[in-house]
Amino acid sequence: MGGRQFAPEAWLPFFERLENTGLGTAVRESIWAFPIIEAVHLLGLGLLGGAVLLADLRLLGTGLTRQPVANVVRHAHPWLVAGVALMFLTGIPLFLSEAVKCYYNTSFWVKMISLPFALAFTFGARRWVVAAAPSRANWRTRLIAAISLGLWFTVAAAGRWIGFSA
Repeated sequence: MGGRQFAPEAWLPFFERLENTGLGTAVRESIWAFPIIEAVHLLGLGLLGGAVLLADLRLLGTGLTRQPVANVVRHAHPWLVAGVALMFLTGIPLFLSEAVKCYYNTSFWVKMISLPFALAFTFGARRWVVAAAPSRANWRTRLIAAISLGLWFTVAAAGRWIGFSA
């Protein structure tokens, strides 16, 4: 593999070991495993994306405006958690099947760096604003929603771009 390197060279042997695990090898060598796991990964993305959009549009004041902010976020939360869990469960074997490719892929690193920020923001800052129980959208809820949408868009776009970059 060539190209610019985003990660430290010392990490390459670790990524090579990850790719050579039994799970990584099984997914890589199977004709059906990768596409099936990828399809389930995309279902997780739909759950996560739908929950994020539902909550953030309400925080922006543009969706489900007859419902209190806290109710919409609370009802979207289980779907958000399910989407995150499904994406982790499927993302790990997908990664293991092509860890070395990911090592050289800047989009992978953008996703991996932005993902913890998106998760921390969603499960931290957004919860903090919602706990204040605003009855309607205000500048704080709008700011939280805009940041959340930006973070999750970055994660999703970088994740999607992994398949298109070398």
